[in-house]
Amino acid sequence: MKPTKKDTSVKSEAPKKAEEKKVAPVSKAPAPKAPAKAAAPSVSAKATEDRSDKKAAAPKPVRPKTPGKKPLSHGVGRRKRSVARVWLRRGKGTVTVNGKASDVHFDTDFNRAQVALPLSLLPTGVTYDVDVNVRGGGTTTQAAAVKLGIARALLASDESMRPRLRKHRLLSVDSRVKERKKYGQRGARRKFQFVKR
Repeated sequence: MKPTKKDTSVKSEAPKKAEEKKVAPVSKAPAPKAPAKAAAPSVSAKATEDRSDKKAAAPKPVRPKTPGKKPLSHGVGRRKRSVARVWLRRGKGTVTVNGKASDVHFDTDFNRAQVALPLSLLPTGVTYDVDVNVRGGGTTTQAAAVKLGIARALLASDESMRPRLRKHRLLSVDSRVKERKKYGQRGARRKFQFVKR
C-alpha cells in the first residue's frame, strides 16, 4: 500500500486563521448623536416655582399693635397628660380656651367651676381676659391644668396674691397619675380570683 500525500491545504488554512485573530478589528466611529432635547421641568420643580412666586407676590400682613392687648403675664399648668398655656391680658373677665369660650369647650358644670375658681377668688379677677391653649388628656384633666395655669399667671402678675391662692391650694400641682397595669395581674393592684378546687 502506497503512502498517501498529506493534504497541505488544511495546514495553510490554520496559520491564516491565527493571523486574522491577531489583527485587531477595525472600529467604526460612533454616529454623531442628535442634540438632546431640553428635559421638561418636573412637577415638584413647578410647584416650588409657584410657591416662590406666591411668597414674593403676597407679603404677610402686619398685625396692628393695639394698646392694652399685650399679655401681662404667662403661666403653664399641667395635670396627667394635659398641658395648658395661659396668657393674661387687661379686659372684662372673658376666658377663651383653644379659640372658643370656656363654657363651650368644657361641657360639665364641675369643669367650668374649676376654670373659673382662680378668677372668682380675687377681686381683681374680673379685670383680666384669659387666653388658654390646652392640649392632651381629657376634658377633666384639661380643666385642672387650666386652673393651675391661671393661678400661676395671676401670681406672676401680682406676687401679693400668693397667700389667698395658697389658702385654696391653687398653686399645688396634682401629681397623681394612673398606675400602670402589672403582668400576671388583672390591673395595677387587682389580682385574678383564686380558686382552690
